Amino acid sequence: MANQESLRVFCAVEIPAEVKKHIADHVAFLRLHASDDTARWELIEKIHVTMKFFGEIPTQRIEDLSRAVTRAADSIPPFNLAVRGTGAFPPRGAARVLWLGMHDDSGGLERLQAALEDECAKAGFTREPRPFHPHLTIARLRSPRGAREIAEAHTQNNFQDEAFAITEVIVMRSELEPGGSKYTALSRHRLRGKGEKGERARRNI
Repeated sequence: MANQESLRVFCAVEIPAEVKKHIADHVAFLRLHASDDTARWELIEKIHVTMKFFGEIPTQRIEDLSRAVTRAADSIPPFNLAVRGTGAFPPRGAARVLWLGMHDDSGGLERLQAALEDECAKAGFTREPRPFHPHLTIARLRSPRGAREIAEAHTQNNFQDEAFAITEVIVMRSELEPGGSKYTALSRHRLRGKGEKGERARRNI
């Protein structure tokens, strides 16, 4: 990392392996309705909830970012989340993206995202101007041919999964490679809740 001037970075929360297995089963069902040239499927092991995308950040500012994320994580207790509901974008006309929805009954995900925006803004990072719409992208449709059939198969399947605990937020590096993006965890920040003493983030760099 020391030889690179900047890193492409985002914050995310992970999806448990058992939930990814259910998503993989759903994708396998959808692939029965589409040829390989109709859609580009996201790799299940890479699926996550993006909380905030920063783009290219100078390497000397990664430590500032990590401290800001720690402050945000210190203010939010662990919460439950569920993958629930299906959708396509755009909702009318030829679909281009298939996604799964996030059920945030406690509001914890929204509070975590708001805390990340606030603390990162205090550290000098740009706020995201667009509203936060958490979702999991599972496919990008390459052409209108066959898009309607696969979108209907997706949206008519009432995907629901059990709730799972979110206990940390991760600062991730994204590297653009010929075969797609490669993600690497730079640091993990435990959710603690207000009033609890924070700790130094666990690092993988």
